[in-house]
Amino acid sequence: YPTWKRTLTRRAREAQMNRFCKAQTIQRRLEEIEVTFRELEQQGIKLEKLLRDEDGTPADQKTQWMNQLLYLVQKKNSLMTEESDLMIAVQELKLEEQQWQLDQKLRCYLSRDESLKTPEDRVAEQEILAQLVDVVNKRNVLIHIQEEKRLSEL
Repeated sequence: YPTWKRTLTRRAREAQMNRFCKAQTIQRRLEEIEVTFRELEQQGIKLEKLLRDEDGTPADQKTQWMNQLLYLVQKKNSLMTEESDLMIAVQELKLEEQQWQLDQKLRCYLSRDESLKTPEDRVAEQEILAQLVDVVNKRNVLIHIQEEKRLSEL
């Protein structure tokens, strides 16, 4: 087994493990965000009840509750933004994995001698190439979405 093939195989495994670790990290963070959402909802419900039920409370207390409610809304909005960023990252990881798999299949077909390829092999090679281009275009769209979000936030 040539050294370059072992190196490529090792690098492919490392890249796959990196994608897997990123996916796990993203999944954990999404779960944390879900828990935080529930906590914020409960706090918001309590504050709304306080604001509606307490007619005889001082204006300072109502202002404080209103400020707390606005803070919760801001925090929830920032978590929603983070969640959407993470969902884009998940899609990007899926597309990376898909691209890697298609790339491996395509390399297999391309490494064959042209004289040994059957017409079915050539058709399969073209289909894989078309799928690979489609995946690359989808990744490009995700990158544009992220860039637009970044620019709109600025």
